[in-house]
Amino acid sequence: MREKSDFGNFPKDLFSPPHVCLHRFCFFSYLFSTGFNTLQNMAGENAKFKYTVNNNQLLTSQQRSFYEDNGFLVIKNLVSKENLSQYQERFKQLCTGEAPTHGMDIMKDIAADRPEYVPGKKAIAKLQGFQDDEVLFEYCCLPEIVKYTESIIGSNIMAMHTMFINKPPDSGLKTTRHPMHQDLHYFPFRPPEKIVCSWTPLIKVNRENGCLVVIPGSHKRPLQPHGYPNWENGVNKMYHGILNYKIEDNKIHLDMEPGDTVFFHPLLFHGSGQNRTNQFRKSISCHFANSSCHYIDIKGTTHENIAKEITDVARQKITKIFGEQDAQDKEVSIQETWQIRGRLVKGIQANL
Repeated sequence: MREKSDFGNFPKDLFSPPHVCLHRFCFFSYLFSTGFNTLQNMAGENAKFKYTVNNNQLLTSQQRSFYEDNGFLVIKNLVSKENLSQYQERFKQLCTGEAPTHGMDIMKDIAADRPEYVPGKKAIAKLQGFQDDEVLFEYCCLPEIVKYTESIIGSNIMAMHTMFINKPPDSGLKTTRHPMHQDLHYFPFRPPEKIVCSWTPLIKVNRENGCLVVIPGSHKRPLQPHGYPNWENGVNKMYHGILNYKIEDNKIHLDMEPGDTVFFHPLLFHGSGQNRTNQFRKSISCHFANSSCHYIDIKGTTHENIAKEITDVARQKITKIFGEQDAQDKEVSIQETWQIRGRLVKGIQANL
């Protein structure tokens, strides 16, 4: 029996005279051809897909194809119940004042007036910009979340937009709805293929409490003009929707269990219905972008209306901190508001 070498199952005399020259040539030719074929296969696989990179080989071909065709992908049971409990407790602390809000945007529904953690006080419907809260921001850094994000947009990952959504029970005026929209409307950076949202419910979500509604394949359409829908009882601030949107028959309601996570493209048409239950529908989300993304000039684009609202909010915050006079010298552009929010999660920071 021939003795094995340190190279594994190859016989030891394969690397000794008189066979050494020929066998070394054959051996390294084999390694080169195998590696080259692997690279060729990977390149051929990636050439088929526009919306994922799969550099960590996490996604199956079926998952890549589903995201390619539909613009979203649901991963079951991704975030642990322990993590979800921590996020819910932190949200409660932020609502009651036990924890500082660090300049987060605190939003309340225009009509739903039910209290939650503070008796007699209207409940918070959404917290935006929790990038400086160490408990909630942990969600954006979870290895489970990051690895799927990386498979879609690549390894240099920035957390750009963070939200804790607490959809209240509807008052009967349907104000807890969120119109169909594309998230790219809010973002002055490109390309869209390097942006993805992760959205995780803390409780079971379905049509009754206003789960996400998506239009499969709509991520392949261009960015549409957005604005406030003409709803009878009004719309919550910054809840822009696609103008002149016509209801489509192929919409899907994403029923999800706590900890399930949907990753979706920023051009995907999506929204949510009213909460018809007596419980608050809680979810946490983050929009990630590859740090190689670049900012664009929004002048003359559909971004202008939302950019004005976002910078107006920033101006109010600056005025509160520095006063009216100093605030005039410290106005920020829409691009700068996102630079302020962005946090590096993995890799190196480049343009963003």
